[in-house]
Amino acid sequence: MRPDRGAARHPYAEREIALLTQHGKERVIAPALDAALGCRVRRVGGFDTDQLGTFTRDIPRAGTQLDAARKKARIGMEIASLPVGLASEGAFGPDPFLGALPWNTELVLLVDDLHGIEVVGMAQQATRFAHRLTGDWEAARRFAEEAGFPAHHLVVRPAHQDDARIDKGIGDWAAFQAAFARAVRYADNGLAFIEHDVRAHVHPTRRETIRLAAENLRDKLLSLCPDCGAPGFWLVEHIPGLPCADCGVPTREARAEVRGCLKCAHRETREFAGISADPGRCDDCNP
Repeated sequence: MRPDRGAARHPYAEREIALLTQHGKERVIAPALDAALGCRVRRVGGFDTDQLGTFTRDIPRAGTQLDAARKKARIGMEIASLPVGLASEGAFGPDPFLGALPWNTELVLLVDDLHGIEVVGMAQQATRFAHRLTGDWEAARRFAEEAGFPAHHLVVRPAHQDDARIDKGIGDWAAFQAAFARAVRYADNGLAFIEHDVRAHVHPTRRETIRLAAENLRDKLLSLCPDCGAPGFWLVEHIPGLPCADCGVPTREARAEVRGCLKCAHRETREFAGISADPGRCDDCNP
């Protein structure tokens, strides 16, 4: 049965949604969701999320980025005794195009036991994610300036990237100089390994990517299934076959998109009427 859309509220209106975080992510996630959905994102503490993995490699992350987010969401839901929960998880590496830029991919996951669904918001963009191995203070200072310090905090350790003696959350010049001197003194090779601290509360560029992922999640949650009313009615497939503008032969470009429900089997197809593919995308015109 199709739900009555007359004066229907969003399914999450006036509902508390758990968000397990110890790094201030509620400050960018809650504003994206609360007003739009009428919900209240509730920060949940009482669990050290670093146990699930750290970017400084002292605790490896088990499973995929999505696995980690799902585990966080479930822990937050259990602590708060709420049926709907959120979690955010990030990943860093080279950009997927040329591999030349540091890249951040963020996902914000909503787990909903009321509807039996999971909805994922995602965003990715270039970021600040660099390191330097040096025993020279002037080189360390230049690196910090290029890294956006002190707004972007740093991590310092002796000798190499996996030394367990870590100073995290360094956010002022005096603390940085002291940590650098300490690392050089402890290191067998006289060098300090310096890198960005990419935890969300001390990395403004990452917080912006999390905000974009939360907004992507918001857009998906605002799209309700026209058949059952569940949130997350979104793009699930592109259908190829858009005709070439010159020869009319079907190309590999999408001629339609399919939106689908995460809860029921409802699908809707939207044809891209009145447009054609660039001949440069046509295998006949441009083999």
